[in-house]
Formats: sequence, structure tokens, C-alpha cells
Amino acid sequence: MTKTNATLMQRRQNAVPRGVGQIHPIFADRAENATVWDVEGREYIDFAGGIAVLNTGHVHPKIKAAVSAQLDRFSHTCFQVLAYEPYVELCEKINARVPGNFDKKTLLVTTGSEALENAVKIARAATGRAGVIAFTGGYHGRTMMTLSMTGKVAPYSAGMGLMPGGVYRAQYPCALHGVSSADAMASIHRIFKNDAEAKDIAAIVIEPVQGEGGFYVAPQDFMQQLRALCDEHGILLVADEVQTGAGRTGTFFAMEQMGVAPDLTTFAKSIAGGFPVAGVCGKAEVMDAIAPGGLGGTYAGSPLACAAAIAAMDVFEEEQLLSRSLALGEQMVAGFKTMAQKHKVIGDVRGLGAMVAVELFEEGDHSKPAAALTGQIVAKAREKGLILLSCGVYGNVLRILMPLTIPDAQFQRGMDIIAECFAELA
Repeated sequence: MTKTNATLMQRRQNAVPRGVGQIHPIFADRAENATVWDVEGREYIDFAGGIAVLNTGHVHPKIKAAVSAQLDRFSHTCFQVLAYEPYVELCEKINARVPGNFDKKTLLVTTGSEALENAVKIARAATGRAGVIAFTGGYHGRTMMTLSMTGKVAPYSAGMGLMPGGVYRAQYPCALHGVSSADAMASIHRIFKNDAEAKDIAAIVIEPVQGEGGFYVAPQDFMQQLRALCDEHGILLVADEVQTGAGRTGTFFAMEQMGVAPDLTTFAKSIAGGFPVAGVCGKAEVMDAIAPGGLGGTYAGSPLACAAAIAAMDVFEEEQLLSRSLALGEQMVAGFKTMAQKHKVIGDVRGLGAMVAVELFEEGDHSKPAAALTGQIVAKAREKGLILLSCGVYGNVLRILMPLTIPDAQFQRGMDIIAECFAELA
């Protein structure tokens, strides 16, 4: 039988639970840099990047060569049984990259959710406290503890009952929706007054730029106030850089642009060019709070993924991808603002570096999220050969996450397709 997207979708429906979502009814056959070909041979420009995993593009030659060389040596020993140098080398590189003028240590795991779970474990052990403050619109993962921190019920925890307690929700600052830095700080003080004393809070967990929540950028003044608050009360500040990390925002970590350093930083996604590795980096004395055996995992810090991550970090240097991120971001913002002059449904254009989003509202009314139109644009772009993603609490945000290695002509074609979609639908 000839493989088609339709026949494979039927097999998928029969074999895979419906809870595993799928944005596009497409099955990939092969990919290179910013191009994907499906099983029917159709070519697509990739503006999704596997949800921010492919900043260095699909199958970068240097990353492929590094993984191949490691595979010729060995694929797995479990680091806690027989250690290997790539794990240590990657930790050294991360320690040097994460902001903060203090000694650091890094734990490697496999997924972003696992990194956040471990950050909470470490914070609890280091402080002797149990409470966590997270933010509205935040996304931190699909495991039980991270679902408690994630600020969106449907679809992530709908029908699953209450998640673990001890997590309190503060407001994320967002001027577009009327939440100032002062409002957000006041919401934390309300938690201290109404829900939990400051001395019971182990960590405040925040995305410097919200991912699934809509690409809202935390104001510098808020992040600085948050740092001061944590210092005052002995709370650990945890920066979730799973989506912002590895150069997406124009610096290797977004917190480099916030004027303060977190105590713990989580990372994953683009750190290894498509291979599964994640981790927590933080103050050495905090990271050492858990006794031997309390951290780790069978596949944590896979040799293949470590080799990929080391190569990916070299690619950033050799191809100057941080500068490329800034340049792409400037072009995207300019392009979308030009579209906004023609289409009042575009209510906001925002981002940091190449982490850019467009928020849509019916007739430009900020009280009327245009979720249906957003979905239609994603579908229409797919028909035209462009893979897009939406996000946001109301599903009315287009987010752009193409590889930073995308050729200029292909990038411009992708932007032209989005402009065509707005012209036809908006």
C-alpha cells in the first residue's frame, strides 16, 4: 500500500491515544535545515522548528557527524553507572553560558518537564521549604508537578483532577492585557497575605518570555523586583529557559537581557539540535543540596544527546547564530508591523530576538481574541507550504520558530505566505 498522510493518519488513530495531539495532518519523511518533505513528497517551509527545538536546523551536518562519531563508540552506559566525558564537557559549557557571577553546577536529564521537576526538588532540598509560586499563562510541562505550575488547564490537565498542591499562581505582567509590573508584584504579596507565608515558598518559577502562554516578554523592571523579593525572603528564583534558551532570543539565555541572574536555570529543546537532552544549572551550593542518588535517570544525559549538544553550541559560535537571531527578529517585527497597518485584526507584534509572535483580535478589539481566524491562518499557510504554530491562553497568537539557519530567500517566502494568508482571510 502506498503511504499517504491520510492512510498514516488512520493508522495513527487506531494505534495512538487521542490525547496525543497533532497540529498538522502531515507525516514527515525527511528534512534538511528549514525544509520538510512529507510522505507524499510535498515540500514545506518549517516555521515551527519542532516547537523551538531546531534553532540549528534539521539534521545540521556538524551535529549529525558528532552523533555518528559517538554512536561508533557507544550509545549508552547510564552516567550513574559508567560516566563519560561528553556529559561533563556539556555541563562545563552550560556552566559557562548561564548568567550569574557565581560557581555553577549542571544536572542533565532528558526532557523539559523533567528539568522543571528537578528544579523544584533541588529548591525544596536547598531551602527546606515546599511551596512554589508560578504565573498565569505559564507552561512548564505535562508531568504532575509541572502541570500544577502550568497556568492553563485545557487541554493539559483537563479531566485529570487536581494536580499536586503547594503551587500558588501570581499574575504575569502584560501591558497589552492591563497587567503592570506593579500589579504582578502585588499579586505575589497577596499570596503571602492570603495563601502562604514567604518563609514557606521554596521557589518562584518564571519564563522570561512565555512560550505556550503567548510570547509575552517579562519587563526588566519586574524581573529585577522579583530578584530583590527572592533575596529578601530567601526564595530561589528559577528561570524556565526551555523555549527561550539556546539563542532563540538573541542571547544564549534570555535572562542575559534581564539584568539579573536566576538561582536555577532550566533548559532543553534547541540545546541539542533535535536530540533529547535537558537540564538544570544553578549555584553550586544549591545544586549540591541533594545527596548522591537523589538526582539522575536511566537515560539522563544520553551520550548521543550530549555529543549533539556540544556540536550545536559550536555551531552557534561558528555560524554566529546569536547575531542571526537578532537580525531575523528585526525583520519579522518590521514585516508584521507592515501587515498590521493593513489588517486591524493584528493587535500586537512582540518578541525578543527571533522569538516573535503576532496576537489577533476581532476588529482589533483586545477583549475579543480571534482564535478561529488564527486557526484558519495556520491551516491556510499549510496549504501554501508553510508550517506555522499558534499559542496563547485563548489560542489567538501566531508564534514564529523557524531555524535560525534558514536561508534568507526561504525566510522571506515564509513571511510572504503569511502576508498572503492575512490578505485572503482577514
